[in-house]
Parts: sequence; structure tokens; C-alpha cells
Amino acid sequence: MAECSHVQRDVRAAMTTTPTFDLPIPTPSARAGHFADTPPGRPASPPASPPAAPRSLIDLPPDTPDPLDPPPEGITRYRTIWLSDIHLGTQGCQAEYLLDFLRHHESDYLYLVGDIIDGWHLRKGWHWPQAHNDVVQKMLRRARKGTQVIYVPGNHDEAARQFCGLAFGDIAVRDEAFHTTLSGKRLWITHGDLFDGVIQHAKWLAYLGDSLYTLTLLLNRWFNRVRTRFGFPYWSLSQYLKHQVKNAVNFISAFENVMADEARRRGCDGVVCGHIHKPEIREIDGLLYCNDGDWVESLSALVETTEGELKIIYWTQKRNTRERVGATPVSA
Repeated sequence: MAECSHVQRDVRAAMTTTPTFDLPIPTPSARAGHFADTPPGRPASPPASPPAAPRSLIDLPPDTPDPLDPPPEGITRYRTIWLSDIHLGTQGCQAEYLLDFLRHHESDYLYLVGDIIDGWHLRKGWHWPQAHNDVVQKMLRRARKGTQVIYVPGNHDEAARQFCGLAFGDIAVRDEAFHTTLSGKRLWITHGDLFDGVIQHAKWLAYLGDSLYTLTLLLNRWFNRVRTRFGFPYWSLSQYLKHQVKNAVNFISAFENVMADEARRRGCDGVVCGHIHKPEIREIDGLLYCNDGDWVESLSALVETTEGELKIIYWTQKRNTRERVGATPVSA
């Protein structure tokens, strides 16, 4: 468990001084890490049949396969996976669902599109259960095994932006990124907070709204505990309430249009973002708008299949049934 204490100490330090995971300090040769629009040369391969071992990833040697990984036939492989708004370090983070999703899905590319660790909340108080450690370790292992991992910070982990342009180990940190799909569409990848007027010009209001949102997530967590006891699947009460508020709906619509316009200005065919916790794939005036959702409310990810199709996956049930609820496909 010495390694567990080591990772917790590093993550605590990341929220106050150097916002990194348990990664080495980059050397000059690691600066301006490069990534291409073709699958990496060493695609991740599924592990062998799992041996009996402790549940915690953090208790295992760095390159030991996750003992809870399913057999190879239980793993779905994609060309690309986009994840954002995980909010590690908060009580609202659904880390167990995310771990289950990662165990059943692999990819050539993995984009972390901001708000991965929630520095705002960790500065207020420490909350870092074992499952949050395991999520970090899972992503680091995936990068070491050949998945091309690109991290684009958001507003809740904005301190990491000072390291944009560097490569920490096998993870490239970028202010923004660009991805070309198999069909040739060029997608601009950004968290989206830089185009949120509240974040940029009234940050105190953003902090206030974040506190109220945290209370809503607390209610959502207790609500779903009751649903689970009665045998019902996960359902986001907080997301339902948010979408009933007219001002919130209007803000989301305006945000989507601004992101699409900015992608067009940059000469791209589409945009992939996060920030507003509303998974979506749709065309706006001929330009593709994609939002990969979050892991506090919708429990969703955006994926590109090996045939080049983009779709949203909702992972609202864990490994017992491995049901993916509501996949929304679109041709890329």
C-alpha cells in the first residue's frame, strides 16, 4: 500500500502546485510530443485470462493486467474514445461505472477532453477514494500499452494548461487537438470552457453555480441508491431537472452553436467538446457537433468505431449485465 500513499500524495500536490498525475517530469526531448491521425504502431491488446488478485489496481505492479478485465471476447475495440468531465476528487464522480466501461472497451486513441480531475473541489476538501486512484492507473496503463492518449485540460483542471505542449510519459498534454476520422473528417477537440461567457467573465458566478450543482448531484446520488435497492438502473435526476429549466436549455443551445461556428472558422468539419454535461451528436448548419457527455450525470462516452462511425455510448449498468443503453450512431 506504499504505492497507494505515493499516488495520493502526488495527486494532492497536483491540485495545489503541479497538476500532474503520477507521471515523470518531462525531459527536453519529451517536449512538443507528437501524435498522428493514424493508429499507433503498438495497439493495445487484451490481457490473458485474469488470475486471482486483489481488486485494487494500485496494489499491483505497474504492468500487471487488471484482474477484473473480462476475457478477450468480452472486450469491444474502437478506433477512438473521447471522455470528459469525469471530475475525479468529487463525491459525484461515478468512477466505478467508468472503470467498468474502460475494462470492456479499448481503442487506438483515447482523448481526455477536460475536467478529468476536479481541482476546484480538491482545494475545498480532500475526497479521493480507491476507485479514483484506479481510474488514473487504468489510463496510465493504457498509454503504456500503446494507446495514444491526448489530454486537453478544462476549467476544473485548468492548472494543467501550463504544461500544454509537453509530453508526460506516454500522455501528451494539449491546449486543443485535431483528429481525422477514417472518412477524412477533421475534428477540432477542445473542452469548451474558453467559449463560456460565465467562466471567462464572471468566474465568481461559476463558482456559485458549481456549489449549487454539487448539492444537486448529492441529491442525485441518494436518489439512485434508493433506485438500486429496488432493482432499478441508474437514472440521472440532476440531468432531468437541469433540462427542465428554460434558461439552462437556452444556454446549452447557444453553447452548441458557438462551438460549431468556431470549428468552422478553424477550417474543421466538426467539433468534439465537453463542459456542459450533455452528450450529443448532431449537425449544425452542415457542421458536425459532438459532445461526449460526462461521468457524474449521463455516464457517457463518444466513440469512433473501426468502420469510422461516431456514436455515443451510455454506460449506466455495470459488468453484471454489461448492457449499453441508448447508442446514438452517426456516419463520420
